[in-house]
Amino acid sequence: MRATYPAWQGKPGPGLRLAKAVALVVIVLLVLFPLWTVVATSLASPQDVIANGGWVVWPERFTFGAYSEILDGGVVTRALLVSGGVTVIGTALSLVCTVGLAYALSRPHVYGGRPMLLLILFTFLFPPGMIPLFLVVRTTGLFDSYAALVLPFLINVFNLIVLRGFFQSIPAELLEAARIDGAGELTMLWRIVLPLSKAVLAVVSLFYAVAYWNRFFEAIIYFNDQTKWPIGTVLRQYVTGGADLSGDSTVTSAPQSTQMAVVVLAVAPIVCIYPLLQRYFVKGVLTGAVKA
Repeated sequence: MRATYPAWQGKPGPGLRLAKAVALVVIVLLVLFPLWTVVATSLASPQDVIANGGWVVWPERFTFGAYSEILDGGVVTRALLVSGGVTVIGTALSLVCTVGLAYALSRPHVYGGRPMLLLILFTFLFPPGMIPLFLVVRTTGLFDSYAALVLPFLINVFNLIVLRGFFQSIPAELLEAARIDGAGELTMLWRIVLPLSKAVLAVVSLFYAVAYWNRFFEAIIYFNDQTKWPIGTVLRQYVTGGADLSGDSTVTSAPQSTQMAVVVLAVAPIVCIYPLLQRYFVKGVLTGAVKA
């Protein structure tokens, strides 16, 4: 199918198409070059790092020494396990709570649904500050526990509104037919609504997973025990802050290689997940947001 253009726009000429292609290539290179430099530095030998002044574009001798050292049961290994557990458990709990609340608010004539929706939107427009949230965490006994990274952030208002809008777009006749056949609300949610919402659920799950995986500032505030830090906090402390990673083992790799290896391990899971769910983005987000 050939592309059509509005009459006022006209078909772009060869020069314009070439300029767009060149601009796109330049933008891609500007994005990929720093990423490749980080990966290459993490795989470089100490001699290559020293010879190139700390940053390596193409190492002469590839080595996984930096990865083996930081993953040898030390700080980074614990941080990866903590982040993985918080991400999996937090995403599951957030998805269950968000789906339940969004479905309830999407149903017409729900008792107290309108005031509840306005209250939720108020928290979206006027979010709590750091000090009130800290006081809540401390008074509820969540201080220095992994629950402090999950429970205060269990429901994201944006994700809730997107899900609610998508649920409202499901034809009411379909749910009425199920109700006539004797299906209850939970049955309709499980057998009808959720199978039709795979795209938006995939996108919302990704949003929650990225948020939990990248959570670092809250661990600095709520944790006294540094062994409970997630990978984001370790990345902040040992890469940006320049702290020493050799507390648990003798590190022989260059400091730059070790730091870049931590960066790669911190971003690799999300980078691997994004391409798998990319096809759901437009359908999942726009459908719910427009209806909301």
